[in-house]
Amino acid sequence: MIPLHDDNPTQITPFVTIGCIAACVLVFLYQFSLSGGGGELFVYQYGAIPAIVFGYADLPPDVMVLPALGTLVSSMFLHGGWMHLIGNMLYLWIFGNNIEDVMGHGKFIVFYITCGVLAALSHAVIDPDSVIPMVGASGAISGVLGAYLLLFPRAQVLVLIPLGFFTRMMYIPAGWVLGLWFVMQLLSGGMSLRSQGGVAFFAHIGGFLVGMMLIGVFKHPNVRFFNDPHRHIHW
Repeated sequence: MIPLHDDNPTQITPFVTIGCIAACVLVFLYQFSLSGGGGELFVYQYGAIPAIVFGYADLPPDVMVLPALGTLVSSMFLHGGWMHLIGNMLYLWIFGNNIEDVMGHGKFIVFYITCGVLAALSHAVIDPDSVIPMVGASGAISGVLGAYLLLFPRAQVLVLIPLGFFTRMMYIPAGWVLGLWFVMQLLSGGMSLRSQGGVAFFAHIGGFLVGMMLIGVFKHPNVRFFNDPHRHIHW
């Protein structure tokens, strides 16, 4: 089930959401342009490595260009491939504009980065000795999804449903779309405990829960939980 669009209008231009998407695309294009082992080196320099973050290992001096904690932020703008990038940016574009709308630009930046950092730590504590770099905006975007679920569960989301050789498009309430997404992360996270590497499902889980916990602090007071997406809000 692939979300394509929601019917939730906004009142402001989502400059921060657009800026985050642009930054991720530009960083990926630069990363993709690096020849030889440059791309892999770039990931080790700016990706968040649990063992480095927790001080259980060290990078060579010529590789470590940021403090370990700084990579928790820089890693949000790196991606492992085109599909990883496109999937994340699609979710951010659909759901991020509404969360930025109910917070304002400044609060949204803080919310987004906070969710991303805590999401990365959520994954890192599961395997603190790992030397595999974590990259991607998934954790921060998961925080956006958690916030959206509490604010706009009745918003209608147009989704593409692959059915073998056929596909179907239909509108489904956001509560079902995001609830199912979270259940899939829980199931996949449980199965991933038996394997190494791959998708950082616990970053998704952690980011989603952090977004749900923080939205009450960051949203404008006039915005209610379980809001009607078509009700015009004044502030």
